[in-house]
This record gives sequence, C-alpha cells and structure tokens, in this order.
Amino acid sequence: QVRLVESGGGLVQPGGSLRLSCRASGTFFSYNVLGWYRQAPGKERELVASITYVGRTNYADSVKGRFTISKDNVKNTLYLEMNSLKPEDTAVYYCNTKPGMAYWGGGTLVTVSL
Repeated sequence: QVRLVESGGGLVQPGGSLRLSCRASGTFFSYNVLGWYRQAPGKERELVASITYVGRTNYADSVKGRFTISKDNVKNTLYLEMNSLKPEDTAVYYCNTKPGMAYWGGGTLVTVSL
C-alpha cells in the first residue's frame, strides 16, 4: 500500500527558492512515471514535472528552466527543486504517479508573496 508524505513548502518571496520532498512507502517507486502536481486556489490540479523510471524528465512550460525534479530510489524520496519562484507558483504541491492514483497525500503549501 502506497503512502505519500510531502514536505518542504512555506512562504517565500518572489525570486526565492524551495526544495520539496516526497517520502514514499510501499510500491510507489516501482511505477514507471512519477510526478509533482500542484493545485492553486480555484483551479484544477495540474502536473508540473515528471520523471521516468530511468530518470528522463519532463516539465510544464510554466516551470521549465526553473524547477528540477529528481529522485533517490534508495531513500524512497522524490524531490522538486524550485527556483526563481513567482506568485503564480503559489499552490498546494503533491507527488503522485502519472497518471495519478486514486490516493493522494496531504500535499505541502507553497506561498510566493512579498
């Protein structure tokens, strides 16, 4: 049974950086594609970054060049390095498979504001 715990969010000023972590248990890291999603207030959840089993990455145009997804299979942890943050990056961030499973963790809130 998969369990996902996201952490690392917080309040940051525009232009700042954060590193999100997703600690996973169960069979999460056996899935072919893992991803980071976000949901801003009043908006649909969207995929912002994904990584395949062999490490190939893909990013939404809105975060390309600013966000980096990575994983540590030994530590069972998925990461999202976020740089040059903008107010429009404000959202709750979740990790999951791609496509997403029915189960979702609690997410971690990222707020980009002065």
